[in-house]
Amino acid sequence: MLRTSLRAIPFRCHCCLSRRRFLAACGTACAAGLASSALPKAFGESGAQERRLKIRVMYSLHAPVQDRPDWPNIGFDFRPVMQKIETALREAYPDMEFFPAMASGPEQAKKIVDEDNTAGIDGYIVWQMNCWNRVVQTVAETGKPCLYVDFLFAGSGGFLVYTAGFMRQGQENVGAMCSSKMEDFLAAVGCFRKLREGASAAQVAAAMNRLRVERTPAPGDLTCKADSCTVLSPDETLRRVRDAKILAVGGGWPGIVEALDKELGLKVVRVEFQELNQAYDQADKDQAREIASNWQKSAARVADVTFETLVDSARMYLAEKALLKRHGANAITINCLGGFYGGHIQAYPCMGFHELNNSGLIGGCECDIRSAATMVVFTAMTEGRPGFISDPVIDIATRQIIYAHCVAANRVFGPNGPANPFEILTHSEDRKGAAVRSLMPEGYMTTTLEIAPERKEILFHQAKSVGNSLEDRACRTKLCAEPVGDLEKLMREWDRWGWHRVTFYGDLKEGVFALADRLGWKVTVEA
Repeated sequence: MLRTSLRAIPFRCHCCLSRRRFLAACGTACAAGLASSALPKAFGESGAQERRLKIRVMYSLHAPVQDRPDWPNIGFDFRPVMQKIETALREAYPDMEFFPAMASGPEQAKKIVDEDNTAGIDGYIVWQMNCWNRVVQTVAETGKPCLYVDFLFAGSGGFLVYTAGFMRQGQENVGAMCSSKMEDFLAAVGCFRKLREGASAAQVAAAMNRLRVERTPAPGDLTCKADSCTVLSPDETLRRVRDAKILAVGGGWPGIVEALDKELGLKVVRVEFQELNQAYDQADKDQAREIASNWQKSAARVADVTFETLVDSARMYLAEKALLKRHGANAITINCLGGFYGGHIQAYPCMGFHELNNSGLIGGCECDIRSAATMVVFTAMTEGRPGFISDPVIDIATRQIIYAHCVAANRVFGPNGPANPFEILTHSEDRKGAAVRSLMPEGYMTTTLEIAPERKEILFHQAKSVGNSLEDRACRTKLCAEPVGDLEKLMREWDRWGWHRVTFYGDLKEGVFALADRLGWKVTVEA
């Protein structure tokens, strides 16, 4: 969800520990990192007689037990995860020594790396456990071989953005792995053995990347169910876009607002939190209770969300509608995370966005104006189909991209189309408020997009919907899809475009390219 890095907790412990002491320390006062003044006996020390390779295993995370809202979620206990990783490494590679450490940011990572310079460390494994802890960049600067790993549904935003950046910059000593299978990670670790054969750091990383490609399954059956999606002409689409207006509450992006107006005639109006709060306070409470009751009855399941919380969400929905009416707009995007975490708003807007998107209007997350504008354009093109803003995750083990967020419509074919089941759960990252898990239909072609009017560019890929993940980590709705095209290519655009993508049900390819031709824009096919 386009989250900026929250301020990291400083280390209170800078000693490298044995495995037993390390795991014990994770549950005590050492809340953010372990560094080394001298390397002790490592947890993989028994084994072959030849010199064992020394590999630093660095976990990029806020704290062993997460103390703030972020992926995967507040309160998440990383200690069993780290123990599982270390046990697997010790059993698979008795000819290597592994030295665990934690770093919450570049300062802590640099302390560890500086001490490693005199300790004979041969290579690094960096696990991205939270999204935006910039640890791997410091490790990459050592020039030593580095295996960069995504803890799926936890570090995926940073992993995708940082990996794409490494690819674009030609960072040759970093290999990447994003898989739900431990076996894929362990196979990549085996590439460190090439150092004994005289391989360079670049050759080791290249072997890791080749292995990622080799272990990605071949495409499955990408035949999709019939879907009579209406795709309007570019001229009609643009006519409707020029009649649209986006309200941006509590934030904004420099540069894009002017470009949207110039290129598309799409207006953006900035609104302060105060105006939204006034509308919230004025919302009819009886009407809000009726809406909340309807949500409760319609949901397949409600878990950990009280009725009063649903009433608050319904008041926020009524406030959103009041602002749209007041400003003559059809789209609203709210700085929901900053607003709720900072106490600027009293309820999450997720349920309201769910209701707006089901009705052909636009409710967009996080004051992401680019994604909200993408929703406006292609909801217009498809006569009302909702866009699903997401934070994607890539899993090579299943050859899937998983689109994850806590807001989603459950009428993916438009306001007059069939409804799919949905659940009401807490917002995932802080386990508060009310959010949506939409269980979207399988077997259909989807089109995923972002627009960049300031660059005159549209980002585009397609995928077949194949299921819904119920994994508890990260956002509530998780639509699993198999990309049409090259999964490897799909790794390469995140640094230019950011993490968010907007997914629509339907084959919009012809309409997307026709619109780009009409505007004189470029389409970047990312898969």
